[in-house]
Amino acid sequence: MMNRRQFLARSALCGTALGLGLSMPGKLLAAASTGKGLGIQLYMVLDAYQKDPVGTLKTLKSIGYLEIEAIVTSTAETLRDQLKEAGLGCPSMHFDSLGFDAGIKAAHTLGAKYIVSSMLPSIMQKEANKSGEPAYSLDDAKRTADYANRLGEKAHKAGLQYAYHNHHAEFTDVGGGQTFYDVLLKETDKKLVHFELDCGWVAAGGKNPADYFKANPGRIPLMHAKDFLRGEHTDYPGAELGRGKLDYKPIMAAADTSGLKHCFVEQEGPYARMSPLDAARVDYDYLRPLR
Repeated sequence: MMNRRQFLARSALCGTALGLGLSMPGKLLAAASTGKGLGIQLYMVLDAYQKDPVGTLKTLKSIGYLEIEAIVTSTAETLRDQLKEAGLGCPSMHFDSLGFDAGIKAAHTLGAKYIVSSMLPSIMQKEANKSGEPAYSLDDAKRTADYANRLGEKAHKAGLQYAYHNHHAEFTDVGGGQTFYDVLLKETDKKLVHFELDCGWVAAGGKNPADYFKANPGRIPLMHAKDFLRGEHTDYPGAELGRGKLDYKPIMAAADTSGLKHCFVEQEGPYARMSPLDAARVDYDYLRPLR
């Protein structure tokens, strides 16, 4: 089973275009999203969702989740109607496998406020007709920041907010005591470019997620709550929250003080010990008292 990063990388590099249904903005979905509720990234339960879309969404609601972060694998209109039936909100969606223009249309259909990229370096690599893994040098960071500013301006004109989602490579040292991610924060327009901090990948990159929340109030309205198994692993096997490496109590405290708006649970595979839906319940039970 490939993890979400591998799935999206393949989509971005191959230029996968997924179908979209267009309609008026999903105002009911936006209204269903409330301040301190917990959300989940839909990719985490994608297999179950594809087998039983509404049943899976209703199960997430019964666990306690109030919202999802979307990836669109059917049509945005279909997903909108399914979410409405389940009583879930959709404040945020990832556009990587759709393309930005199609993503804007999908975000309006779903009633999402945030349009997020989690594979921007790979998208830039594809557009430059380059093969292989993206580089994470100082110059690459500056080019990425410029690209993100342009996406942010386009999203703003469409009435949306663009946000950049990280993986571990963004915490590569680029010299001068800075990481690639530090350069992104410094070189992007604070109004046009916000961030979705994937805390598990921050830790995998050797940094403390709480430090980034504390140092950047107002810049990080979204987060992924993720963890990995203890020990040395090169393939980053996922762990349920509370059963991995990270203590989320100080992270959530820093995030809420910093102005966090939406927290999405997301666990990487493989799921050897339990199903993704069972893991989603464990993750919720761990995180809800901290929210």
